[in-house]
Amino acid sequence: MAFIIADRLTKTFPGETRPAVDQVSFEIKKGEFVVLLGPSGCGKTTLLKMINRLYEPTEGRLLIDGVDARSMPATELRRRIGYVIQQTGLFPHLRIEQNIAVVPQLLKWDRARIEARIDELLDLVELPRAYRKRYPRQLSGGEQQRVGLARALAADPSLMLMDEPFGALDAITRARLQDELLRIQQRLHKTILFVTHDVDEALRLADRLLIMRAGHIVQFDTPLAVLAAPADDFVRDLLSTDDVLRRLSLLTVADALADNGAGKRLAENDAQETLQPGDTLREALIRVLRAGGQALPVVANGQNVGEISPDTIASVLTRTTHALSD
Repeated sequence: MAFIIADRLTKTFPGETRPAVDQVSFEIKKGEFVVLLGPSGCGKTTLLKMINRLYEPTEGRLLIDGVDARSMPATELRRRIGYVIQQTGLFPHLRIEQNIAVVPQLLKWDRARIEARIDELLDLVELPRAYRKRYPRQLSGGEQQRVGLARALAADPSLMLMDEPFGALDAITRARLQDELLRIQQRLHKTILFVTHDVDEALRLADRLLIMRAGHIVQFDTPLAVLAAPADDFVRDLLSTDDVLRRLSLLTVADALADNGAGKRLAENDAQETLQPGDTLREALIRVLRAGGQALPVVANGQNVGEISPDTIASVLTRTTHALSD
């Protein structure tokens, strides 16, 4: 059953003749990580803001967990939704513990419950509990964004909206926070809508990509399916769908081993370097090439479970592409 249903959602701003979001309809399942992707001005942030009613739709209807979003006060709706933005939105005059506690206090949680929740969330986002008494200015940009994520999770919302949350960070910090977000999502299984214009970030995070252009949805599918079968030239150019390395980054060594016996079991492992089932095929290709094109063993729980060679990678890539195109 769909957790979010958008039915012909439209937003036209005063004085504008063209809608920023135009007759958009889609469904999102509970626990899905959906990335809204597209160029600046395509309507993705406007769509996100309509979900928590920062913008009211001009037309259309939005259901969240079976309830019409307009059937409750906007403030009550927002308290049920976690919201993370690029600038973190932390209150600079409040300590970290006070920032995290904002929504639980509005919901009138008792003090002991709030205190326990603050510690739990600092642990979850891997920040020291000693940071409770610090102010946002005393933290790095990446640390502030972790606090922003903790605050959004404070009341344990089932829905998270994230608008370019890592856009202002350097590449290394951004990659680390992407890893953290994936780890947290694997544990909590929130329904997440994540806005970005960064294609690599979108491909890395998304269960499904919702690609927009000029207020319309152009394609809504898994990253691998979009790369294999782009809806049109716009999607093909946006994602550089002919980029084989991007496609390999969405497939794992486990996919290759499961691909009609593409991997072979090894009796012994004398290689200096090994692969693990969770490694991407992009990383596997890099390591295989570094080893002079020789097959590398795959090790799981200390046991050899197969091998990956250039032919293995080519085989699974071809099979996957054909399967998605059929």
